Amino acid sequence: MSGYWGKILRVNLTTKETKVEPLPEGFPRKYLGGVGFGTRILYDEVPKGADPLGPENKMIITPGLFVDTGIGTGSKTAFNFKSPLTGGYGRSMAGAELGVQLKRAGYDMLIIEGQSDEPVLLVINDDEVKIVPADGYWGLTTGEARSKAKEEYPGYATAFIGPAGERLSLISIIETDDRQAARGGPGAVLGSKKLKGILVKGSKKVPIANPEKLRELIKKWALIFKDHPATKADMDYGSGEFLDWMNRERGTFPVRNWQMGFFKKAYEKAKEEGREHIGIDPYFWAPKYRKGRKPCPLCNKPCSQYVHVESQKWGTFEVDGPEYETLYSFGGVLEIDDFETVAYLNYLADQLGLDTISAGVTIAWAMEAYERGLLTKEDTDGIELTFGNGEAAVEALRKMAYREGNLGKLLADGVKRASERLGKESWKFAMHVKGMEPPAYDVRGIKGMALAFAVSVRGADHLTAGAYGTELVGKWWKFDGIDRTKGENKGYEIAVHENLMAVYDALGVCKFSRHMYFLEGFPELIEAVTGMHMSEAEIITVGERIMNVARAFNVREGFSRKDDTLPYRIMWEPIPEGVSKGLHVPPWELDRMLDEYYQARGWSRDGIPTKVKLLTLDLPDIAEDIGAGI
Repeated sequence: MSGYWGKILRVNLTTKETKVEPLPEGFPRKYLGGVGFGTRILYDEVPKGADPLGPENKMIITPGLFVDTGIGTGSKTAFNFKSPLTGGYGRSMAGAELGVQLKRAGYDMLIIEGQSDEPVLLVINDDEVKIVPADGYWGLTTGEARSKAKEEYPGYATAFIGPAGERLSLISIIETDDRQAARGGPGAVLGSKKLKGILVKGSKKVPIANPEKLRELIKKWALIFKDHPATKADMDYGSGEFLDWMNRERGTFPVRNWQMGFFKKAYEKAKEEGREHIGIDPYFWAPKYRKGRKPCPLCNKPCSQYVHVESQKWGTFEVDGPEYETLYSFGGVLEIDDFETVAYLNYLADQLGLDTISAGVTIAWAMEAYERGLLTKEDTDGIELTFGNGEAAVEALRKMAYREGNLGKLLADGVKRASERLGKESWKFAMHVKGMEPPAYDVRGIKGMALAFAVSVRGADHLTAGAYGTELVGKWWKFDGIDRTKGENKGYEIAVHENLMAVYDALGVCKFSRHMYFLEGFPELIEAVTGMHMSEAEIITVGERIMNVARAFNVREGFSRKDDTLPYRIMWEPIPEGVSKGLHVPPWELDRMLDEYYQARGWSRDGIPTKVKLLTLDLPDIAEDIGAGI
């Protein structure tokens, strides 16, 4: 079939065996590609109860269907695994050149299994696949490893773990040529396999069903992107362009470990200095520091803000970002408004191999614990771990990556483990869902996103549903009249958003283009690439199928309604001031939203997909495995 090679590359690091297998029959139409392929293989091949850091876990790398076809923003590759952070379903998306080269090498999927007894690299050059010793690589930062690889393996796309992944930090990432597969601990999975890096180069051309039609469609969509108002804002200021709006217009920007929903201190400082914008607002820093852009592969609306910083405090460095989430996790949630410090924390996290969201939220928890007197100077290795202290945050980040000292050992595995290790009721301000730290949306004032956080298969997450825009603006696509402050009628909204976003992840399309493609743009693109005629209804059903397989993976691991919950602070402590003052999500309101959501999904009241639902999605084996009765 066009659009696919029909090939899986399987690499066993225990036996050092590599082999090529056929893509399972019917996969393209049922799962499309990307996260669809990865989720199903994860369910089929990683057994119940597998140790996420053991040989039974797998890293399944699946480029989206549209990767390397020329379709605008079709750049995303899925990294699929059992999450060491949550113990459940793990997925990280990256606009990775690695995915492009993997497709050019002739593969729809790369499955890495087993464990090496020594550090190795996986090197793929078309049909030639080698597992080689990682001599001189182990111990390097991600940037050092990439520089070394570019000399020794010119022309290859790369993916490396840093010191944090080597030390099995549960919040460690895979750095892939200035893009990060970050959430859920993928770096620890590779670290447990002693796989320092993956290098891929390909020379083949993805087969296209109707090249002429595809060229027409690429041109058509390029013009739509060019003229869309979101394109200019994204290109000029990056993903953080709505930071000021989130603060002043919505009051839903989490600050000081979620004690507030508005960066009050930064705005007071800016006002005193006669500035309109606070220091971490890209309207302030992007024009001053941006050196250029490093877009994801074949992106025609690049939001990348590649910055060059010459800092008296941190020296000279360059980094892509900071993204909106990082402006929160190393800025607002730590109460740091100095851009150079936030950018340096971003740079350091990428180099050391730590997820910026999880790392920042974990440090914020430690700052609150320190200020409450629950952490002593002995616990923090003498660091004055107070809010707004950039030097302390930098030192804490380094210690986390290397599991160094009392503080590093405490924080290296994220906020859930840290609060469990400390005790003393520190769980009450430990911000996580299912073990994953939340992104930059104070969902006390965004009720639909509160539900999305609670039910997300990979833990607190804004991208599984991607409903924050709908909630905050009040309308999008088929939805209108949405009230973010009310908990009613959120179940159907979030279920539909999740289904559609799963389609985006299967196709490999960036969610920043969801305002352009919606769902209606995909049938003709899929047909041009693959030759498959699929209606909108069939395509959205693919998304629903993917979401049910992912939920089934979690159910098999023991997850249920009890895990679809929210942090104590979100349920019991209202936002104290700002536009959203007084809002929170009490347990009774969350329970009502969960009932609505499970009903919309066709699941049991305990959040288990029913046999009937799974059979209607053509998942008879999963229905037999975990399906709930009537």
